[in-house]
Amino acid sequence: QVQLVESGGGLVQAGGSLRLSCVVSGGTISTYNFGWFRQAPPGKEREFVAASNRSRGGVRYGDSVAGRCTISRDNAKNTIDLQMTNLKPEDTGVYYCAAYWSAWGRPLTTMSQDYSSWGQGTQVTVAS
Repeated sequence: QVQLVESGGGLVQAGGSLRLSCVVSGGTISTYNFGWFRQAPPGKEREFVAASNRSRGGVRYGDSVAGRCTISRDNAKNTIDLQMTNLKPEDTGVYYCAAYWSAWGRPLTTMSQDYSSWGQGTQVTVAS
């Protein structure tokens, strides 16, 4: 399994932007699908934010962030980034990078239980 380390979280005013980054090690990034999930408050089920498919560059976004987030991967740098704009107080939470190995052509999943590797999370706080 790959190891994931997130960074880029912080405190931002509503309407602002943040770019989260996930550094991947211990595996070939091009053979994995990656996702971003968030959790707020602690103990609540993790909410799907965005995911990137190894096949054909497919991406998916959660309904609550569609149009405000962009997920991107850099296979050469082994990073998965999440650019977030027009942030709202309800975007506050701990954001986790996650991954699972996928055969070529398999559909992209948005279910947290399908992801086998998780980072430690990075806190995002949006002030109103």
